[in-house]
Amino acid sequence: MKQVPNSLPRLIEVLTHVIGWGIVFGFPFLMMSRSGFTITWIDYLRHGSIIPLSFLIVFYVNYFFLIPRYLFEGRIRQYLLANALLIICIAAGAHLWQEYAFHTYGKETVEKGGRHKGPPKWIFILRDIFSMILTIGLSAAIKMSGRWAQIEAARREAEKSRTEAELKNLRNQLNPHFLLNTLNNIYALIAFDTDKAQDAVQELSRLLRHVLYDNQQNFVTLAKEMDFIRNYIELMRIRLSSNVSVETQFDVRPDSHTEIAPLIFISLIENAFKHGISPTEPSFIRIHFSESPGEIRCEITNSYHPKSQTDKSGSGIGLEQVRKRLELTYPGRYSWQRGVNRDGKEYQSILVINV
Repeated sequence: MKQVPNSLPRLIEVLTHVIGWGIVFGFPFLMMSRSGFTITWIDYLRHGSIIPLSFLIVFYVNYFFLIPRYLFEGRIRQYLLANALLIICIAAGAHLWQEYAFHTYGKETVEKGGRHKGPPKWIFILRDIFSMILTIGLSAAIKMSGRWAQIEAARREAEKSRTEAELKNLRNQLNPHFLLNTLNNIYALIAFDTDKAQDAVQELSRLLRHVLYDNQQNFVTLAKEMDFIRNYIELMRIRLSSNVSVETQFDVRPDSHTEIAPLIFISLIENAFKHGISPTEPSFIRIHFSESPGEIRCEITNSYHPKSQTDKSGSGIGLEQVRKRLELTYPGRYSWQRGVNRDGKEYQSILVINV
């Protein structure tokens, strides 16, 4: 399967070379036919093919040898000297051949009285040298553009591999972070309500199934992710006191097949339960998920009760993981507004993802 996309550019490259040189070698026939003259294959091989052939030699000596060996290696001086020697040899050889090929033709035209004196030979030599220099430039431009495309493809592949590795690493970090926070909740339950703690363990087993299996995929359906979030919220409700109000609203189709990165929202909900609940003061958490064509919206508002410096119930890596995953998975396709209101009593997080 991989050879098809690899062989196609190679085939296009070969066809481009064949067509390009076909035009160069066929140009004398085109000019002769348009001007009313005719040219035979023998005349063409004797007189008309030597200059295109010299261009071809200069082009491919650079394309396959001089450019990769000298230019790409940064040996500019050797590259220029090698090309100067190449041009001198090819130009001298081409004009020696033309002198030989036109010798007989010149005798015939003199005998017929049709020969006339033309421009000096050095003009044609300079013309051909200049054309060879242009040919070398064209060869270098084509070769360097091909090399740039290869480097760019390799860079993109390396960037893709790096991104996938970083995402995998973030997901692997998220699993123990999520598990740590949940176990802290269950530990708090054991001290005063063992029955609720047992229910919490059962809820945790269902959640871990989602974490262990679905989190290994790059994307899951939004419906499955919402089921996971509902179960997680119910697990968190178990240890809440009566002075805490938790309101949820899910405006998402139960059979939604919209794909979303797994566990992308869970750290936001964890953060709300961590900083939005006070053991002594009335507290609230409002969670709202909505789906519209091409957009998923997560809005979480909670009372703000920041933890003290001595509270080690969380390491604080959750929100930073969310930011990194958003940058890697949805670059330029999300907006995230978060912060405390002016009176410092309410925290709001609004995350909008374009899918």
